[in-house]
Amino acid sequence: MAGTVHSPGASSADSLSSARCGIVPPYLLLRLARLDDPRFAAASDAARHSLLRDAPIRDVRAPEPSPHPSARPTKPHPAREPATPGSPRRSVSDAVGREDLPGRLVRVEGQPPVADVTVNEAYDGLGETYSFFWSAFERDSIDGNGLPLNATVHFGEKYDNAFWDGQRMVFGDGDGQVFNRFTVSLSVIGHELTHGVTQFTANLVYRGQSGALNESVSDVFGSLVEQKAKGQSTAEASWLIGEGLFTDEVEGNALRSMKAPGTAYNDDVLGKDPQPASMADYVETDDDYGGVHLNSGIPNRAFYLVADSLGGNAWDAPGHIWYQTLTGGDLSATVDFAGFAEATSKTAFRLFGDGSPEHKAVASAWVTVGVTKSQSDDRTGMNSPH
Repeated sequence: MAGTVHSPGASSADSLSSARCGIVPPYLLLRLARLDDPRFAAASDAARHSLLRDAPIRDVRAPEPSPHPSARPTKPHPAREPATPGSPRRSVSDAVGREDLPGRLVRVEGQPPVADVTVNEAYDGLGETYSFFWSAFERDSIDGNGLPLNATVHFGEKYDNAFWDGQRMVFGDGDGQVFNRFTVSLSVIGHELTHGVTQFTANLVYRGQSGALNESVSDVFGSLVEQKAKGQSTAEASWLIGEGLFTDEVEGNALRSMKAPGTAYNDDVLGKDPQPASMADYVETDDDYGGVHLNSGIPNRAFYLVADSLGGNAWDAPGHIWYQTLTGGDLSATVDFAGFAEATSKTAFRLFGDGSPEHKAVASAWVTVGVTKSQSDDRTGMNSPH
């Protein structure tokens, strides 16, 4: 397990619901920023610049959440033309290496591909994410009400991140030595847009276990977006988040592995992937909003175990259980792992029945990752439909 690191701004008193959720964990950028190796001078400079850029900026994703599940985001939307359910409305702008948003509009819904592959990847990724939520759950965009999907590419110079700022997706180009362009990974685009789905539904507070669940939910649906787009079954999928983000110079496959947390990379420069796979290795820290990018590996593995147990397509039963749990209105914004485990079990019971393979798979998964006790020891908690 990696030692404690301090990322700029991570332990500030900023609103916990206004944290900008970047796909690259701050501890990874911090490790790069601290390098004293001339071979990686460019990457180190880019990481430092990215950290300094992120630290003072807290773009508002949602109003301060209430711990009561009945209180949901009421952030007003700008006036817009009526949408046709099932039809995305996308726009992609180009920041041209600046940090001003939204940038210059370069492609809108229905226009053909342009010469810039980054623009086209962002446009296609927005579409695949919209298509996934519509086809799988009949959700009309991330807010459920046809919200236009906007993106900005070429943000900053060698910016090592991508994020959802509450209104749009923003993509950096990477430093070219450690990180490729951030539009290259569909799971990244799906991950970040799912932060928007969470914003408009459970609005999970971005700290501690609720923050780790916020990250995990984004990993779950980011992975499912990619799996459905590729037509991959549970067995065929890589279960990697951010596959393709690392250049060939890095000994690693992705930022995270849902199937085997802690194994996504093992590199002389970046170190070893520090994600825990069970509560036995849970990381207690004040950094990164209480370890949201670290401890998300635990619920990530729980979802994978459910999908693996049931087989077939992970966006079917497992995806429906997680989606209904997230959007059902019963989650507290500060729910912990145990509370989320209980909620998913109740959802599986409601959708598929007591003792069904789906219900059993959910219960077993949370036991395996150490969040709950075995069924024989806990007959009233998460294993009870009441």
